[in-house]
Amino acid sequence: QVQLVESGGGLVQPGESLRLSCTAPVNRFTINTNTMAWYRQGPGKERELVARISTRNTSEVVSAVKGRFAISRDSAKRMVNLQMNNLKPEDTAVYYCNTSPPVRTYWGKGTLVTVSS
Repeated sequence: QVQLVESGGGLVQPGESLRLSCTAPVNRFTINTNTMAWYRQGPGKERELVARISTRNTSEVVSAVKGRFAISRDSAKRMVNLQMNNLKPEDTAVYYCNTSPPVRTYWGKGTLVTVSS
């Protein structure tokens, strides 16, 4: 069983930025050879896809965050990052990383992002 580990969340004001990171704690799971994605689950909402990056590092984000969020892969560190700029209150959620499509046993605990003034 592999649980991915997310970090970097916190409490910020609207308009501020955060950078989330995702790593795999075990060597047998290689972030570099999987299409990876960030998901989020807001209060009272279902978990949704936010962004994903292919094994060729082609990335895409959903329309709600286009122009504000960017996903990237650091192959040397075996890490996937989510740069979030100009955060809005509606971005408040627990953010998770997983493969795309997601694998149930890979879900970690997530990292909480709260955007509030």
